[in-house]
Amino acid sequence: CTADVGWVTGHSYLVYGPLSNGVTAVMYEGTPDYPDKDRFWRIIERHKVTILYTAPTAIRTFMRWGSQYPEQCDLSSLRLLGTVGEPINPEAWIWYNINIGHERCPIVDTWWQTETGAILITPLPGIVPTKPGSATLTFPGIAAQVVGEDGQPVQPGSGSGGLLVIKQPWPSMLRTIWGDDQRYIEQYWSRFGDKHDIYFTGDGARQGEDGYFWLMGRVDDVLNVAGHRLGTMELESALVSHPSVAEAAVVGVSHEVKGQGVVAFVTPRAGIQGDQALVETLRQHVGEKIGAIAKPDRIYFTSELPKTRSAKIMRRLLRDIAEGRVLGDTTTLADPSVMAAIKKQYEEKEG
Repeated sequence: CTADVGWVTGHSYLVYGPLSNGVTAVMYEGTPDYPDKDRFWRIIERHKVTILYTAPTAIRTFMRWGSQYPEQCDLSSLRLLGTVGEPINPEAWIWYNINIGHERCPIVDTWWQTETGAILITPLPGIVPTKPGSATLTFPGIAAQVVGEDGQPVQPGSGSGGLLVIKQPWPSMLRTIWGDDQRYIEQYWSRFGDKHDIYFTGDGARQGEDGYFWLMGRVDDVLNVAGHRLGTMELESALVSHPSVAEAAVVGVSHEVKGQGVVAFVTPRAGIQGDQALVETLRQHVGEKIGAIAKPDRIYFTSELPKTRSAKIMRRLLRDIAEGRVLGDTTTLADPSVMAAIKKQYEEKEG
């Protein structure tokens, strides 16, 4: 498990859980690119690691570095791969499957939260057929559902997204917020009125006809562009699907005409020049993938995106830059200097 030990995936899923089950866990100090960009793969080769659990953001970083790094290492000990932390776009899933799992390791795309204490939606490896980009079905005993703003179920296969909720208790659920019972009720149990019988996850999702769940990211990351609701996840996935793009983060900013505008921060793949021609190409690409309304108003190219030590992109900091606000707390960033570089580049471009 490649998460920083300060995050729930780092300590609970790397230390407490494995040790309580008699599993040998491998820990390391440092970053994935030191002393070279094959750090993960050398660790797997040397210690015959069998299970690898990492974040989609990390996978997209490996894609940008190139497949030559895992190709130099013996990864035959791996038998199971996992992803966690955010929805994984199909391109990253396929790269992970081919270059790391060599198309023989099941990939468990896991949806859960610190608050849920355990994985709630995931394929059971070797049992549930996987689809690139989908977390598939609920874990046994979990009653998840996609509902509308009124709390009524959204028909699976309708193509409409909604709010992801949990309808029944589960063993590891959170029971309060320390010292603030009222906030617990308001945050998780009050979205649909006073009945307090539905747990609201804060995430958006849709279901296919087969019941498979497709996570769309945080509801508060949904942009309202000229009356159209666009998820940051689908915008980022559209950008990353272009062969010139390694990573992308999308934020919404105030727009006097459309309500909200779309601003994208993009990391090009190695050897690709981030110029105005690529800006127009990417805007056109997003328009073809989603629709003209989704074309980013502004695209900025950056060599790195601001990430926590568990490889989550800190979009709120990018939103601060795009809105011209003072930067918020940066203490959880793996490399705070990344934000300074992005801020400088943004200010130079905006004049």
